[in-house]
Amino acid sequence: MMRLLLNLLWFVFGGWLSGLLWILSGVLLAITVVGLPWAFAAFRIAGFSAWPFGRQVVARDLHTGREDLGTGGVGFLMNVVWFILGGWYLALSHLMLAVAQAVTIIGIPFAVQNVKLAIISLAPVGKTVVEV
Repeated sequence: MMRLLLNLLWFVFGGWLSGLLWILSGVLLAITVVGLPWAFAAFRIAGFSAWPFGRQVVARDLHTGREDLGTGGVGFLMNVVWFILGGWYLALSHLMLAVAQAVTIIGIPFAVQNVKLAIISLAPVGKTVVEV
């Protein structure tokens, strides 16, 4: 029940916008042939950023028990490109939001979710979101 309440509050006070912006980013990446490999990561982040409570980000190979695209050398290179072209400033923006939210006691659970979003924003390829 608490997870549902926190997710509803998160969604109403900005989660919908965050998810929508990640979806828009994924669509823009998908339109370009070059950005298509990163579009799937953006869509995964969109779902997580709209409804984060009760979910966590894990490495895909740890979750499935097998190596998939994005968990080896190719995934590492894709994450390096992602980090250089945009991941660092996305993570920085989530960290700045987390600091602002952590100032109040009420905002601490939301700050924790923004830290999770910052972590996945750094290197999303090879990661998946699972229920806790």
